[in-house]
Amino acid sequence: MRELLELKELAEACEVGANHNFQIILSSEDLKTAIKKSVNKLNIDMVIMGTKGATGAKEFFFGSNTIRIIKKLKLCPVLIIPEEYDFVTPTQIAFPTDYNRYYSNKELKPLRELANLYDSKIRIMHINTEEELNDTQEYNLEALKSYLNNYEYTLHWMPDYANKTTEINDFVEELKIDMLAMVNYKHSFIEKIINEPVIKKIGFQPNVPFLVIPE
Repeated sequence: MRELLELKELAEACEVGANHNFQIILSSEDLKTAIKKSVNKLNIDMVIMGTKGATGAKEFFFGSNTIRIIKKLKLCPVLIIPEEYDFVTPTQIAFPTDYNRYYSNKELKPLRELANLYDSKIRIMHINTEEELNDTQEYNLEALKSYLNNYEYTLHWMPDYANKTTEINDFVEELKIDMLAMVNYKHSFIEKIINEPVIKKIGFQPNVPFLVIPE
């Protein structure tokens, strides 16, 4: 409890504005259950988690608690903050997609709200695994563009020169991306990486905040 109070005092000492209010929730339940109950009870819009990877094993993707929350929490987005990350205004948000899935207006709402909050530019990233988009991909692309019509966004086609994890990491670095956002759905990229924890195999360790949006 003492550490929670210290964290609350630290948060309140930051220049966050008068509209912010911080409350401590103390629970004896496991983290996943406690978070799900709080999200339901308090109508939470977003869960924010810091992560430092698995204890004593730097080669693992995120900590086990983070992976469990991503897998089980479907009620609201989860924003994952890398260890020792210093806040940077997210002026550029990357949104990787293969255009094979139709995103609903509701699924894109967290992305739009963040873009509104910081006047962010949305960089839609597509790995070029084909010469041209098929009819389904074209339809999904047009739907995505319509949902983002009032936002500043750009479309980027990345050459298929490596695996997806390397491509995304390179894209984040080359375009100086401040935040990564993806929708977590069945057979999605996120589902694949959280089911394979060894970093040497998946090659994915984002060094920017990572917004995971549930389908």
